[in-house]
Amino acid sequence: MKIDTSGSVDSSYFLPEAKKNKGKMSWVPWLLTVLLLGGIGFAVYRQLVIVPAQQARQKVLTVPVERRSLPIIVSANGTVKPERSINVSPKESGVLKELLVKEGDTVKKGQVLAKMDDSDLQGQLLQAQGQLAQAQANLQKAIAGNRPQDIAQAQAALDEAKANLQKAIAGNRPQDIAQAQARLKSAQAILTKAEDNFRRNQQLYRSGAISLQALNQARADRDSAQAAVNEAQQALALQKAGSRPEDIEQLRAVVRQKQQALALLKAGTRQEDIAAAKAQVIAARGALQTIQTKINDTVIRAPFDGVVTQKYADPGAFVTPTTSGSSVSSATSSSILSLASTNQVVANLAETNIPKIRLGQKVIIKADAFPGKTFEGKVSQIAAQATVEQNVTSFQVKISIVSDPQKLLRSGMNVEADFQVGQLHNAMVVPTAAVVRRQRGIAGVFVAGPDNKPVFTPIETGATVNNFTEVKSGLMGKERVLLSFPPGLRPQSTPRGVFPGMGGGGRRSGTL
Repeated sequence: MKIDTSGSVDSSYFLPEAKKNKGKMSWVPWLLTVLLLGGIGFAVYRQLVIVPAQQARQKVLTVPVERRSLPIIVSANGTVKPERSINVSPKESGVLKELLVKEGDTVKKGQVLAKMDDSDLQGQLLQAQGQLAQAQANLQKAIAGNRPQDIAQAQAALDEAKANLQKAIAGNRPQDIAQAQARLKSAQAILTKAEDNFRRNQQLYRSGAISLQALNQARADRDSAQAAVNEAQQALALQKAGSRPEDIEQLRAVVRQKQQALALLKAGTRQEDIAAAKAQVIAARGALQTIQTKINDTVIRAPFDGVVTQKYADPGAFVTPTTSGSSVSSATSSSILSLASTNQVVANLAETNIPKIRLGQKVIIKADAFPGKTFEGKVSQIAAQATVEQNVTSFQVKISIVSDPQKLLRSGMNVEADFQVGQLHNAMVVPTAAVVRRQRGIAGVFVAGPDNKPVFTPIETGATVNNFTEVKSGLMGKERVLLSFPPGLRPQSTPRGVFPGMGGGGRRSGTL
């Protein structure tokens, strides 16, 4: 039996009719669910996003005019600088022996910073001390005068001179003359004996009993005896004649000399000699003080309270009494170190603000390095002469730092100084953002009118302080000024955040 399979048969033909209709309607619930969820999401989005945005666009922001007391501030940029800054060097050139501080150390006035080599000066000190001691001894000797022993010795010499003079005036004593006569007689006797001996020897020589030599010896004895007789005769004559007038005058001169010497010893040292001795003491003391001062200068002390900011030399280096320093470690330096005192703020203020600044005025200091932190200071100095840079005239104002116990402000930091120049009491103010300028330079604010429509009201403005502007006239104080406007009602005007003629931008807090 043979079956023909060439023709196709639809299998759905054999399915029941209800099952066919069920397959066609299964996707409809899914479509309805998606449509329902989409509608719910759109409703939520409209309520949370679209409606608040429309309300925000239609809402008009207003603020009331109010009265406030506002501080008036003059702001200026400044730099932290030390009040005093010097390079420390010795008074005399020499070798650095010790360095007792390092960079960053805080020192007090009079504190020892370094010591120089003073070995040469110590020898000069001993020499000067010896010279002073000698000069003082000479002065004491001059003041004390001559010793009693010196006066007694001079008195004895005078007495001796007087005795010799009296002896010369009185002449020789009889005893001396008699003694001279006795010496003459003795000589004459010796001469007589010598003559007799000579005559005998002549006779003996003629007879050949003695030699010629014996005769000559006898002759010499006779001549010697004759000379002795002559000498004795002269001595007797001198004794009988007495002293010569010349000898007496000479002895008198010696007496006068001894008297003057004794008078000088009794009178003591002259005042001129004492004054000269005192001058020598003063000179010796000055020389000693000069050496001592040089030794003291080898000890380098801090001239004021401060901080060691830089070291230029190490022990063993040769330094000189100049103020130059080198930041290169291998370079030859003249100074030992640099010392800076307490820091201060130096600011430049425009000449229009100088009349508002006074000594002792409170200043608030803000440093870029410490955001949100303020320091207190006060005006310590106002420059007497202006400086002109790029056609801008300004005055330098120095501010002493009052409150910085942690020493956070360091030299070279950039700061902003707010000078407290005054205060506005019970002033009528509006937000600066609400002040606008219409054409022709008329300043004013928009006040909320009927249906919150903006109504332009001209005002006279004063100072601008901390986003608020003073209203001197034009408002009663009960109005509400507009900060935002309904769509399509925003006026074409320039916000007045600055003063007339100053242009947009810039911070002008507290200037009048």
